[in-house]
Amino acid sequence: MKAFVVEKYGKDGARAAEVPEPTVGERDVLVKVSATSVNPLDKMVRNGEFKQLLKYKLPFVLGHDVAGVVTRVGSAVRGFAVGDEVYARPRDLRIGGFAEFIAIDMDDVAPKPASLTLREAAALPLVALAAWQVLVERAHVKPGQKVLVHAGAGGLGSTVIQLAKHLGATVATTTSTQTEELVRSLGADIVVDYTKEDFSTVLSGYDLVLDSLGGANLEKSLTVLKPGGLAISVVGPPDADFAKQLGAPGFMGLIMNTLSRKIRKRARTLGVRYEFLFMEANGAQLRELGALYDSGKLRPVIDSTFPFEQTLEAMAHVEQGRTKAGKVVIAMESENG
Repeated sequence: MKAFVVEKYGKDGARAAEVPEPTVGERDVLVKVSATSVNPLDKMVRNGEFKQLLKYKLPFVLGHDVAGVVTRVGSAVRGFAVGDEVYARPRDLRIGGFAEFIAIDMDDVAPKPASLTLREAAALPLVALAAWQVLVERAHVKPGQKVLVHAGAGGLGSTVIQLAKHLGATVATTTSTQTEELVRSLGADIVVDYTKEDFSTVLSGYDLVLDSLGGANLEKSLTVLKPGGLAISVVGPPDADFAKQLGAPGFMGLIMNTLSRKIRKRARTLGVRYEFLFMEANGAQLRELGALYDSGKLRPVIDSTFPFEQTLEAMAHVEQGRTKAGKVVIAMESENG
């Protein structure tokens, strides 16, 4: 089958290739991929940023999002049948959405939201799960709380705004002038145009900040939290819980804590908290999220769609910052969905 694989770590390490169709285990669902989408995580994995923790065997197929049709099920699979339209974020070490077929553990798969096309559904799994795991699992956001979402027009930010609003929060976001109208339409109550003002000078008293930019932006984010507030970053620096989540040896946890020592110390000084989030595959959560999309509480935001043959160009589009809003989708040309 055709696929895009990481042959070596680095910027030029991905290429098109012919690879064998995946083996289907007893708990696996074999999916004919209709569409996938690009995430910053694809670049990070391709570049080897997590190679000490995620031990991929080169070459491996890239791609963290999948929407498609079930073509085979393993002997232990329940709840899925050939012909079902599904979507998923396959678990780490079993990614491979940039291919014609992928075998996914049944626990990572969910029925595609009925109201969405396969292309729309392909834009969702990673960012929707990350949004859920930040707002519901980690922060336990409640009505009336204040949430700041950075980069609100991005794939993750646009999803977090909608889910935080659904949970009853007052939502602030940072974005550019061109996308201010979009983020307001998604539910943002307060919009800070980062090209004109510094969010840390106009916002205060927040319960939660979601950071997807890192660096100085993360440090400033700590200052807008109320006492006891929580800053969660999806770009790092990582902490010991990340190593534990991936089942890494104990010494890796010490290394992760060293990497995040400065920001954790700064948070303690300010009387707030810092956590790193590396989202996890979860089919049950995708079912709950699917119901929110079908009820109209959430909607996908898509920047552009590339044909499968232009997967590397789609990745470059994202890496070079040419995305205006939402996700970049990659579609198999034979699919209409």
